[in-house]
Order: sequence, then C-alpha cells, then structure tokens
Amino acid sequence: MSFWEHRSVLVTGCTGFLGGWLTDELVRRRADVVGLVRDGVPLAPFFQSGLDHRISIVRGCVEDYHALTRILSEYEIDTVFHLAAQAIVGVAFRNPMATFDTNIRGTWTALEACRSYGRVSRVVVASSDKAYGDQDRLPYTEDHPLRGTHPYEVSKSCADLIAITYHKTYGLPVAVTRCGNLFGPGDLNFSRIVPGTIRSALRKERPIIRSDGSLVRDYVFVKDIVSAYLILAESMEDPSIHGLAYNFGTGTPISVLDLVRTILRLAGSATIDPIVLNEAKDEIKRQYVSSELASRVLGWAPGASMEERLGETIHWYREYVFS
Repeated sequence: MSFWEHRSVLVTGCTGFLGGWLTDELVRRRADVVGLVRDGVPLAPFFQSGLDHRISIVRGCVEDYHALTRILSEYEIDTVFHLAAQAIVGVAFRNPMATFDTNIRGTWTALEACRSYGRVSRVVVASSDKAYGDQDRLPYTEDHPLRGTHPYEVSKSCADLIAITYHKTYGLPVAVTRCGNLFGPGDLNFSRIVPGTIRSALRKERPIIRSDGSLVRDYVFVKDIVSAYLILAESMEDPSIHGLAYNFGTGTPISVLDLVRTILRLAGSATIDPIVLNEAKDEIKRQYVSSELASRVLGWAPGASMEERLGETIHWYREYVFS
C-alpha cells in the first residue's frame, strides 16, 4: 500500500491553481480527499476535469471554525494541506481587510481546529517567499526574518508565524512551505505574467508588462511544487521535520522582461515586442529563495529546467484554451 492510499486528507483551497493539482495527485495516489470549497467556479480546471466528483466536497469558508471542526471529526482527517488564501497581490493592495481575514484569520482558525481535534498527524501550511519582504541578502534562506510590508506580504508573514507558533506552543505537527512564483497548466488568472504572456503570444498580440521589466523573481512549476508538498508531508513521519519552514524554488531567478521574451520565443512569437508600462508600485526589486535545506533534508529538486516547463505550459494552453 502506498503512503497515501486510503489516508484521509483535507485540502483547503482545493479549487485553486495549486490546490487543484495537489488534489488531483492525491486522488491518483488513492487518498480519501475532502475539499473545503467556498466558491464554485465552473471554468476552473478543478471542475472542468471532474475532480469535484472524485472527492468529498464540503461548502464553507476557511474562517468558519465550526465547519472545520466538523470536517476534521466527521471525516476523521489525518493530514491537512492548508492552501486556502487570497493569493493575488493586486487584490490584496485594493482590499487588505478581506485579504487579512482569509490569509491570517483563516490560518489561525484552521490550526485551532486541528489543535482542538487533536488527531491530525501532519499539517502543511502554504506560506510564500513574499513573507520575507524586501531584504538585502539574497537568496532568501529559512533563517531570514519575516518582514513583509505591504498587505499580501504581511498576510503571509503573519500566517507563517502563526503556523510555527502552533507547533512551538502546542506541539501541533506543522510544517510551512515558502515557494517562488508558481506557473503551469491550468492557471486561468491571466493577470499573472506567465499565463498572460502566453495568451498574448498565442493570439499574436503584444504582452503587457506592468513594471519596468527589471524585477527579478523565481518561477517554479506547479507540478514540482505538488511534489514538494507530498515529499514534505511524507517526511513528517519524522518529528524533527515539524515546526520548520522550507523554501522551494528553482535557484535560477530571471527578470520579468527576460521571462516574457523567453515565452514569446518558445511560443513562436519572438518578433513581438512587449508593452512596458512601468506602472507597478511598491514592488520588491529582487526576490528569490535558496532550496538548499529542502534538497538536503527532503531530497527535493525541480524535475526539469524552467524552459522545459515553460514549453510544457505553452503546449497546454495551445491545446486546451486556444485551440
């Protein structure tokens, strides 16, 4: 029997970009998955692929303590992947209250429900490299302080600290993930740079860069991060893994302008020039992580180069969205 076969798993945020891919892989590994779903978005790949018919769905919000305790108890949950969040930086800037409510209160509510239930063997909490904020020393390592300054960054810094608090204070078996910028098939939020540029390239339109193009980020393939989550959760059989955060990235940061040009080239639109608006405000100039700890302790590494993963992603959009 595999590690995940018949293991009862709760995934908050299961309909999201990462949540959908993680849920799909758990189903493939024959886990008994329960998904907490706030909104039904019919065009989301989670619903288009029929995943909603292959897991147990509970309607509700991650801020609802009583809903969470009921799920944990009635489904006898063993493992929790807490992914539910407001994940768009621009939305957080425009609507900080809702972002803080979901990302911060939602995290302590989920963790408190796990604590009161008392039978969860592992909780993996999704943080972000954004939790580190703006720092002089790069790449970020797990011992960097968390000092986000803008709403989304602060929400992740707070959620991250709360997760570690629940381990240090109450012994809850928690581990935290801090990932670079995710990309890959199934991301239908075209305000993000990767799917937005792919859409423009396939339509033979000029892609739009909101910044000046010089911002440097680490872009990591969503399926590689699914692998990271599962490896981390499996490794939590060892209690020494608990109470720590782990960075997951490629180690090959790239500027926004270079990323856009790479996508245009791979999509066969290399002659198209992007439109550089230079309108982005309050953006961190350089932001990327070291995954040395995840490599050494968990044995995790990306499965392929960024160019290979971008090629796979472009193929998906060409076949499933713009065919």
